[in-house]
Amino acid sequence: MKVVSCGQMRKIDNTAINEMGIPGIVLMENAAHAVVKEIKNIMGNVKGKNILVFCGKGNNGGDGYAIARHLYNAGANVLVVLLAAREDIKGDAQINLKIIEKMKIKILEVTDETHLDEITAGLYFCHLVVDAIYGTGINGEISGVVAEVIHLINQSGKFVVSVDIPSGVQGDTGKICGTCINADVTVTLALPKIGLLQYPGADHVGRLVVGDISIPGSIIEAQDIYINTIEREYVKGLFPGRYSNSNKGDYGKVLIIAGSIGMTGAAVMAAKAALRTGSGLVTIGTARSVSGIIAPMLMEAMTIPLEDEGRGILSYSCVYQILEKMDKVDVLAFGPGLSNDASIVDILIELLKKSRIPVIIDADGINALAKNINVLNECNCPIVLTPHPGEMSRLTGLDIQYIQANRIEIARKYAKEWGVTVVLKGAGTVVALPDQQVFINCTGNPGMATGGAGDVLTGVIASLVGQGLSVDKAAVVGVYLHGIAGDLGADVKGQHSLVAGDIIEFLPMAIEQVVSGS
Repeated sequence: MKVVSCGQMRKIDNTAINEMGIPGIVLMENAAHAVVKEIKNIMGNVKGKNILVFCGKGNNGGDGYAIARHLYNAGANVLVVLLAAREDIKGDAQINLKIIEKMKIKILEVTDETHLDEITAGLYFCHLVVDAIYGTGINGEISGVVAEVIHLINQSGKFVVSVDIPSGVQGDTGKICGTCINADVTVTLALPKIGLLQYPGADHVGRLVVGDISIPGSIIEAQDIYINTIEREYVKGLFPGRYSNSNKGDYGKVLIIAGSIGMTGAAVMAAKAALRTGSGLVTIGTARSVSGIIAPMLMEAMTIPLEDEGRGILSYSCVYQILEKMDKVDVLAFGPGLSNDASIVDILIELLKKSRIPVIIDADGINALAKNINVLNECNCPIVLTPHPGEMSRLTGLDIQYIQANRIEIARKYAKEWGVTVVLKGAGTVVALPDQQVFINCTGNPGMATGGAGDVLTGVIASLVGQGLSVDKAAVVGVYLHGIAGDLGADVKGQHSLVAGDIIEFLPMAIEQVVSGS
């Protein structure tokens, strides 16, 4: 699904109104229908239920007045809390305000602290709150009586439905404008906004519902929208199939260069993840001194002991062993648990210069790449980088906080500059492609913030490339599948107890869920 900036959404709205001839009041009415439909899904019959609708002075408030009208007509006891002076309401919002005034729906006009006790009492007795205070246009800090009202709503513990975006969340960045509504459900209109999917704003969205307001699809397609969410149907359409007349060679030969003394588990998890994702043949190339530790843990994979001069860390002389094996495989994954030894930098540079197969670089591979990022200009193979924010900081020289505040644009900028697919890991993993398309992953949970989870992702992506997906599609499918496996694992093990091995354990169920649609 496409994801838009606030400016893009305004352009879409204006095109619908000015070029298609759809009156703004009609779009407002459609928005109200979408929100009321979701409220009825939540509450069932709203007749006799007490509902507070908090409205600001803009079009978001106009949506709120129309929502109040429909709820009132359905038998709800509605109180509209207007956080502005009546005379400040203009345009389509004013039309809807005048309608509910004529209907004698109770309106509490709040411009100072006079009515805070009345609001507190109303919240105590209400069954649901509708937040239509601010839309996507907010940029300044919320203060004064509005900030106090938002605090009262959040403290009330009542179920909150936000219209388009929780009030106080900046629509382009996810920044919190001083304070914001903690929504249980957000019904965003027409298309998701970037700020709904970026943190910290995403923490306040609750369950996200996209409400159809009948914007013609041709208008959306005409826009230069480069951000997408990853949807299950899209992933299902890309997922590699299995065929009766086939053998192990048909499902990809994966070579994983990983592991060193004290970090053998990274190699094992990457290999197991690749196998569980469907690879026909997986080979681990690892330091000779630790290969005897890794081999017994990987009954289904092969192991190549690589030269390490007895140190338990790869030596540069092993390059020729790796290059010889690369001629016989479909994809190379490089990095998990290799250490930060200087030899890893030299090995990676040589492999990248000579590789003609796709390369997935993770963990210590990324740390090595950061020492000579310009080698990417000499590569003739497709590359996926899977950095977490700290590793992205080392690659770019940018501050981690700055990266986290600008995840989409940072990933997009460097995917183009380096000519690679960038998987910027973390909550809402961002997959940025060299062609400037961006995908945001909405699967996964905080329990996946555990050692080894990244090694698992490396194995998953490498497996999908080996099975025939292009590196960009493999990255998109891989992060989605990895997140689903983490969610299934958390459902059984709990988020606090989730470990990377659990993600591998639930990969088969995740694949089945994606492929079968169950």
